[in-house]
Amino acid sequence: MFQKNVSLQPFHTFGIDVKTESFAPFHSQREFKSLFAQAAPPIFILGGGSNILFTQDFKGTVLKNNIRTKRIGKSIQNQTLVHIGAGVNWHQFVRWAIRRNLGGVENLSLIPGTVGAAPIQNIGAYGVELKDVFAQAKCIVIKPLDHHGQHYLPGDFLTVSRDEAQFGYRHSIFKSALKGKVVIVQVSLLLTNKNHIIHTDYGAISKELAARKIKKPTIQDVSDAIIAIRESKLPNPKKIGNSGSFFKNPYVPIKKYQELKEKYPNIPAYPIDDNTVKLAAGWLIQEAGWKGYRDGDAGCYDKQALVLVNYGQAKGEEIWQLAQKIQNSVKKKFGLLIEPEVNIL
Repeated sequence: MFQKNVSLQPFHTFGIDVKTESFAPFHSQREFKSLFAQAAPPIFILGGGSNILFTQDFKGTVLKNNIRTKRIGKSIQNQTLVHIGAGVNWHQFVRWAIRRNLGGVENLSLIPGTVGAAPIQNIGAYGVELKDVFAQAKCIVIKPLDHHGQHYLPGDFLTVSRDEAQFGYRHSIFKSALKGKVVIVQVSLLLTNKNHIIHTDYGAISKELAARKIKKPTIQDVSDAIIAIRESKLPNPKKIGNSGSFFKNPYVPIKKYQELKEKYPNIPAYPIDDNTVKLAAGWLIQEAGWKGYRDGDAGCYDKQALVLVNYGQAKGEEIWQLAQKIQNSVKKKFGLLIEPEVNIL
């Protein structure tokens, strides 16, 4: 049941060679409950391993989420509810949805990780975030908690609705009040089954579609375009270890943006509201001189500065040290702190 001294290298996209004292996969909600009750603490729940940097061996038990169920629920007018196991690969789910003419997640194509991790991060790309289609998440409680006036004990089920999820930029209730207290086992999303809303005005999507001579794109066309864009600038984790975007794009007050624009006229920015602007962390890192930097096998990717990479034998601590150097450099040059999007363990 439990394997001892298992290498985690195959189970996370940075490909760092670290070990865990104990390891077991689970394939159902019932199996998770059983394993969790028997596991030696501390316990870490691992999904696709695409948003984590291990800096040392894990002295405890890693439980790998392999719940891979997919079910189409009820449809109301032009929307259909789908219920997806938390261990399903996110991109495989997107392809599954598109094949069934279910829209709303096509702009999130090729994002690494699992369905269960998607609401934790409120994953987003090219003008779309998970919160736009999220209906609810089914969770198993692993630590006693109070939620909306009700007390829950370990083993209880807890359903978190969209209104309760407290979604923000790369943030949710699963990273705050419920962090470490629940495990997501199923995510329900509300997708369109006709009259899809096509988002093509963000980033290079419209340019890619024009190059393909597509004037009226389908959800499949949008997905194909985004896959091409991402593959052109992001390394394949199967070839070069990475976790995609290592840092969050910083949100800054409009006054700070105006100050920076006077000094750096080409700084890219995306208005959030009348008082806030989102800046591109990749551009900040590039302008600070880190794009293409390499120290041993730890590096900053030469096609996208937002991505830190393991070229082969880098240690997690070396990647993290590089990240901190980049943070300090950007802070010194621009007066901004860029925060890691990746979880450091």
